[in-house]
Amino acid sequence: MTGRDLAALRDAAAAVGLELCGYGLDPLRPPRRLLDLPRYAAMERFFDREGPWGRQMMCGTASVQVCLDAGDDGAGDYGYRSRWRLLHAIGPVLVAAFANSPLRGGKPTGWRSARQQVWSNMNPGRTRAPTLGAPPPAADHGDPRDAWAAYALDAELMCVREPGSADWTAPPGLTFRDWLRDAGSGALRAPTAEDLDYHLSTLFPPVRPRGHMELRMIDAQPDDGWIVPAAVATALADDERAADAAMAAAEPVWDGPEDAHEPWLCAARSGPADPRIGRASRQCFEAADAALGRSGVPAAIRQAVADFTERYVLNDRCPADDHLEVT
Repeated sequence: MTGRDLAALRDAAAAVGLELCGYGLDPLRPPRRLLDLPRYAAMERFFDREGPWGRQMMCGTASVQVCLDAGDDGAGDYGYRSRWRLLHAIGPVLVAAFANSPLRGGKPTGWRSARQQVWSNMNPGRTRAPTLGAPPPAADHGDPRDAWAAYALDAELMCVREPGSADWTAPPGLTFRDWLRDAGSGALRAPTAEDLDYHLSTLFPPVRPRGHMELRMIDAQPDDGWIVPAAVATALADDERAADAAMAAAEPVWDGPEDAHEPWLCAARSGPADPRIGRASRQCFEAADAALGRSGVPAAIRQAVADFTERYVLNDRCPADDHLEVT
């Protein structure tokens, strides 16, 4: 279905002399907001307090968002706790393998994924991964639901919906926890369950739980390149043997840094050229290929993963390197 939708979009764009391009970050144009809606006006004001990064995210970044089943309590070692842990552990590998945004203003940024650079400089309480007390894969204790609840309550309000008003600006520094405790005694009305649901939609960690698990760390890819990250992430999450192999492959990526955010930054800066991440990428893609073979996916999907592996993964390269070679 996605392929058919993209074909229709390409045809519509071609009819007016345009061509669709896949980049994680617009490599040429400065950010300019087009949607004039209260949510995005409030979002722009919120992010402008901390510098230019929010506008770049809103107006110039794009990703492949892969949505996976969350698992449940009754799935033994492969329930939601294990899937949450696995997806965070392999997150830097996915950032690096599919990094596709090395340019800003037509010039190299020094990052393979400048899109991830943008996210790393934005409001960390809504863009970094929640923590269970230790970086993955060691963080096997605690319940992700508790970590996510604390993360959501402690994130600042980005906007407050007011029907009939064009101004949804939230008071600076106010968290959802503050709003609950205030309960309408201050400048704001009391929050509702619908306000909490809306607040959750303004949180942008690399893995966002929404009844399913939404992967937000993968740069947009050229042409039909979305097929490969979707296939690889699904294979590693849904196949028990592949999940075990991927978790083992990811352990060295997390071995050493005290800052749980550093592996994400290293992946964004260096891509698979970083030795530990490159090694983990090769092992993860090998495990994914085996899992795809066991699952009987269409041959074209497995071939797309094999072609990507041969072109990039086995050479410690990513799509960003193609752009850098011609810059």
